[in-house]
Amino acid sequence: MIISHRHRFIFIKPKKVAGTSIEIALSRICGPEDVLTPLGAKDEKQRQMWSNLSAQNYRLSLWDMKRQDIFSLIAGKPYRFRKHMTAEQMRVHLTPKIWNDYFKFTVERNPFDKVVSLYYWRGGPEKYGTVNDFLKNGGLRNCKSYDAYSINEIVAVDKVYPFEDLDSMCEELSAKFDIDQPVEMPIFKAKSNTRKVKSYKDIVDEEARELIEIAFAREIKLMGYSF
Repeated sequence: MIISHRHRFIFIKPKKVAGTSIEIALSRICGPEDVLTPLGAKDEKQRQMWSNLSAQNYRLSLWDMKRQDIFSLIAGKPYRFRKHMTAEQMRVHLTPKIWNDYFKFTVERNPFDKVVSLYYWRGGPEKYGTVNDFLKNGGLRNCKSYDAYSINEIVAVDKVYPFEDLDSMCEELSAKFDIDQPVEMPIFKAKSNTRKVKSYKDIVDEEARELIEIAFAREIKLMGYSF
């Protein structure tokens, strides 16, 4: 996740929606005062190449800690801003002015496509057999993002951009932040491509489709996605 004081925005990092690549893209317009949570070692190198920045300001100082953070510190687990913090978790550690005034956004992806992407990333047919088998064996764990950008079931961000049109997102953000250097997605892919099929329709059968429609009903309604 990113909290940019320079451009007054908060990016809530979604899961399996090119979140790392988006973080790298946004890091390029950030300054030394902004919060950038850590990426994996390989992705941090890519971020440094792309933006000359790396993870920074993500540890809370003693003065910024709340009561629960002090307890975590005593237990040897100092609280810090984390990559997949939810909107509710972030709001606790930000002033009302920052939370209310900054532009908060995230990205969502067609859930049928997201599930297939995750299916291959975690081992695909060699490990799980069919997509249906993958779903029945816990494949939806850590895949849904609606709870990350909502509070009490209500969307808590100003905008949810569709993964399917990241170029338009970059153009809109560039204009919104009024920057000389536009937001651009990195020319490399933050994670290796393990997907073997282009269309999710090729491997998602009717039973898997129904399971996904039930699990992602909120996202489908919000974004107008369909099979």
